[in-house]
Amino acid sequence: MPAYRIPVFRTLAARDGIDLQLHYASQKHLGNAEAEGYKSTQIRARTLRIKGQSIVFVPTVWQLATRKNCDVLAMPWNTRWVLNSPALARARRRGVGTVVWGHGFSKRESPKRLALRDAVANKADSVVFYNNTAADAFRARNPGHAGVFVAINSLDQTEIQRARTDWLSRQSDLKAFKAEHGLDAGPVAIFVSRLLEENRAEMLLEATSMIENLTAVIIGKGPDADRLKSITTKLGIEDRVRFPGAIYGEDSIAPWYVSSHVFVYPVNIGLSAMHALGYGVPIVTSDNIAGHNPEIEAVEDGSNAVLYKDGDIESMANAIRSLTGDTEKQRAYSEAARQTVVERFNVPKMVDGLEAAVRHAHERARSRA
Repeated sequence: MPAYRIPVFRTLAARDGIDLQLHYASQKHLGNAEAEGYKSTQIRARTLRIKGQSIVFVPTVWQLATRKNCDVLAMPWNTRWVLNSPALARARRRGVGTVVWGHGFSKRESPKRLALRDAVANKADSVVFYNNTAADAFRARNPGHAGVFVAINSLDQTEIQRARTDWLSRQSDLKAFKAEHGLDAGPVAIFVSRLLEENRAEMLLEATSMIENLTAVIIGKGPDADRLKSITTKLGIEDRVRFPGAIYGEDSIAPWYVSSHVFVYPVNIGLSAMHALGYGVPIVTSDNIAGHNPEIEAVEDGSNAVLYKDGDIESMANAIRSLTGDTEKQRAYSEAARQTVVERFNVPKMVDGLEAAVRHAHERARSRA
């Protein structure tokens, strides 16, 4: 139960006629937040390695699949959860509506993996996707499925917008913050995420070495931190790179965002995009759309973002220059960035999709009774 999901579940629980009971487990190295505004129960999940594959046993999924426990059973759309298919079948026999919720695609897609995922989805009354692209592809493959919904994966913008407004209203404090951290000498590019090699943050460092006066801020912690600092030294740009570590809480991270001109996430962008867009920071990322997570749907080249040619450092540097070197363009892209999440990619819109899926599943179950 990650903290960023709390507003989603709280909002869903507050919808008319919805009585939400969340069951959640623990995952290694990840903490659970406290439920707020809905009922929750911690359960056990067991993960085994069989022939190099991870198999997840969640007995509660099977146990809940009766009218005694619920009217609608919603579960992760994960084919490694081996009890999901039996639970879907049991729920159908017992008059319970069913929902599966997930990405709906794999970055390492194969015909076998796709067929297995679709087979699970076709046993459920409602299927919920993180974005429209994956939902449309599923509809094309499965035109007979009447319960296809989209819950755009989003962040709660309430605290983001409050913190942004607060810092922008205190220009003297913001000026002092920039001076303290050396962010007042020129344009600033920011990267915020867990520091993993797969996110290719070293590409931002290499682009920084090519752009005069650009300062790079890399926020986060993780196993790639030492390598990134070593690359910074080799490139001779220690004076233009900041490694403040992991920063938690909007009031603490907000001044870093509002001091930045561009958010650079070289590859594999995900929910971090919604954070940057909320602060009005335009995005630079790869044009390999298939290599990103579902949240790439909010990233619009030529509006709130500039896409660079995948794997090309020179192209990335040019994309950064196109924003940091043009004040009017940066301002227009910044406003478009905020409008993207305030108007279209937000928690209420996300919950609309989830609520519609739950109500559809409930009606389907009633029609079978």
